[in-house]
Amino acid sequence: MKKTVTILLATLLTAIVGCASYEPISSMRGIDVASGDAAPEVKTYVGKRPGTAGNQKIARTYAEQPPVIPHALDNFDDINLEENQCMGCHSPAKYQEKKAPKVGDSHFLDRNGNKLADVSMLRHNCTQCHVPQVDAPPLVENRFIGNVKQ
Repeated sequence: MKKTVTILLATLLTAIVGCASYEPISSMRGIDVASGDAAPEVKTYVGKRPGTAGNQKIARTYAEQPPVIPHALDNFDDINLEENQCMGCHSPAKYQEKKAPKVGDSHFLDRNGNKLADVSMLRHNCTQCHVPQVDAPPLVENRFIGNVKQ
């Protein structure tokens, strides 16, 4: 009987202390976890129209990193099976005329490493790997140091 009362009192004391020190769980963003996500604020791209002054080439952080897009994509149509507007400036036939970087040679290889005449459908969706840059502060602290010499 004495053991049962001791266990009951210990359980009761634990529950009281636990409730007294209760803090709602919050995410790293500082909001209540149970609340709905707010729509993200719209960020403006660092670059403006392609080919205009001020669109600086953005340095890569590591050797295999796909280059980021230094211009806005607002006026471009979605990439689909019939059309890829990126190739209007970055294709091997147009890049010199448009003064744009040429699409990488790796984009002309199939799964087996065979050279293709046109961009591989594996690499047709440019924004799957290449992203436009926005001027935004990091969400969390980051001390990452890349392996590319600047």
